[in-house]
Amino acid sequence: MTRKDFLKKLLKVSVIGAFPVLYSWQIEPFWVEFVQRKLPIKNLPEELNGKVLMQISDLHVGDRFDYHFLIESFQKAKQFTPDFVVYTGDYVNHGSSEDHEKLKKVMSNAVMGKLGTFGILGNHDYGKKWRDLGSSKTICQILENSGVSMLNNQQQESHGLTIIGFDDLWSPNFDPMSVMKDYDASKANLVLCHNPDVCDKDIWNGYQGWILSGHTHGGQCRIPGVITPILPVENRKYVSSEIDLEDGRMLYINRALGHSFQVRFMVRPEITVFTLTKA
Repeated sequence: MTRKDFLKKLLKVSVIGAFPVLYSWQIEPFWVEFVQRKLPIKNLPEELNGKVLMQISDLHVGDRFDYHFLIESFQKAKQFTPDFVVYTGDYVNHGSSEDHEKLKKVMSNAVMGKLGTFGILGNHDYGKKWRDLGSSKTICQILENSGVSMLNNQQQESHGLTIIGFDDLWSPNFDPMSVMKDYDASKANLVLCHNPDVCDKDIWNGYQGWILSGHTHGGQCRIPGVITPILPVENRKYVSSEIDLEDGRMLYINRALGHSFQVRFMVRPEITVFTLTKA
């Protein structure tokens, strides 16, 4: 092999080797997928059949990526004209005052539901060691000022759909039984719960229906069926998408719109667009 041939092959190998790195750093983290699927709910009022409910999760506003990506994604999401929008936690990355100011700018462009917009908190919204109550209160205020009804171990009925919202599992305010004791199976119910590990806790009071979660980011980098190296849950089956809990409960785990680090491989950021149907 001549020196010239060797350099050509070396350059070719270098380009091929660099592509996955560039792709997972500069392309996939900003390649949003709008996942469209049906959401069958028991006791759903006839007038809500066919309405659109959008789930947006894990914005992670902070210093890890350009937050304008979130605003651009919101603009695309608004084209679906959702009737309901639910935000399932982790609005910021660190819970700092800088994060809060950036979140105000992001949420001034937020996607809002025509019939209702609801939110819950995630672990990152509690700042350092998930214990900063000041950060969580500030974030709740920012979201409320933006038109989002925050549910902290609370439920709220909107046009015949009851949204039940848990505070985060890792936070000092996790107290799901304070709301699940009032669970009414005769209503059309939907639970918002940031961390899917809550599904394995004895707090459900006979609940039958859907649970919308986030938190995992789908692992951010994974080879499906082979390896998901980083997954912040105890139950390793809780990765992403739809999971039948086999007791009348169905879990959906959103892969997150933002990311704690700007890297994704085979786990595109997601906004979920559900069509409500009568179960």
